[in-house]
Amino acid sequence: MTGGMGGADTSGASSGADSQGRSRRYPERPIAGVGGVILIDGKVLLIRRRFEPNAGRWSLPGGTLEVGETLQEGTAREMKEETGLDVEVGPVIDVFDRIIRDADGRVQFHFVLVDFLCRAVGGTPAPSSDASDLTLAVRSDLARYDLTAKTLEVIEKAWHLASG
Repeated sequence: MTGGMGGADTSGASSGADSQGRSRRYPERPIAGVGGVILIDGKVLLIRRRFEPNAGRWSLPGGTLEVGETLQEGTAREMKEETGLDVEVGPVIDVFDRIIRDADGRVQFHFVLVDFLCRAVGGTPAPSSDASDLTLAVRSDLARYDLTAKTLEVIEKAWHLASG
């Protein structure tokens, strides 16, 4: 779900449905999603999305909330599922819409995303769940990952927040 989507480009399960069986494609209403910016040794953790939207693209880890889950709980769960890392969920970096339209202009995906600054506190980085690959990218090398403009904006905000 940039993020999301992740974070600034977060997405979710391959079935196109969330854990409650609601369709993620052509939804009746926006879907709440979370993402996390995990900074490790001056690098940002990126995942390559396994499923639509944005399958095959690099983005921030994240996904959709489950019923009864807080934003922070959902973020911690998604980070563990997609990266193998246990995280401490910090402050909100950004809140925004990710709306993707099909060729006819119909809303194919609509997520309302909340991206958090996260700190790894355990685990070993490894792609899993919705991620086909994982990397730690240096700031000066982000252009090679073809990130969306919003994902780059969220990462820059995270670096600023972390250094402040």
